[in-house]
Amino acid sequence: MAEIKLDATVRTEFGKGAARRTRRANLVPGVVYGHGAESVHVNLPAHALQLALRTANVLIGLEIDGKDALVIPKAVQRNAIKGNIEHVDLLTVKRGEKVEVEIAVHVDGDLAPGGNLLEYVQNTLLVEAEATHIPESVTVSIAGLDAGDSILAKDIPLPKGSVLAGDEDAVVLQVVAAQVEEAPAEEAPAEA
Repeated sequence: MAEIKLDATVRTEFGKGAARRTRRANLVPGVVYGHGAESVHVNLPAHALQLALRTANVLIGLEIDGKDALVIPKAVQRNAIKGNIEHVDLLTVKRGEKVEVEIAVHVDGDLAPGGNLLEYVQNTLLVEAEATHIPESVTVSIAGLDAGDSILAKDIPLPKGSVLAGDEDAVVLQVVAAQVEEAPAEEAPAEA
């Protein structure tokens, strides 16, 4: 995964009013923490951050007032109506360090004939991977699965360098039999 470079400035004003002023200046307030170091409150360029966060678990090379930090997004708060980023929490990582992240689960193939439905019990998998080699997603083949079949977390092949960090017996996908509606019975005409 490629590293995206962003410039940040240290934030000295706090509170609701300061955050609103920051957002009006096309910046996003955030906090950088991790490795036992003291948290650093920063302002990030809104548009560049929005583009960077299009990639799940993106690796960001952050320059904070001349100091470099390697971070991954841990929590992103968005405006419920506009979808703009309101605040971001960034976790400091080191090259070669293992981190736990959630990666998306995608499917490939078609179910067995019969009109059955595929149910996602979990959309993501918790995996442990090196911070500089975090996979974006995993793909699972559902070809030929029939009603009652399920795929467990341990059955999903993970990319090289990744190991499952969550419950290996958790159901990720299951095939549910389609329910058929019965036609309503005809009513007898009412006698007078």
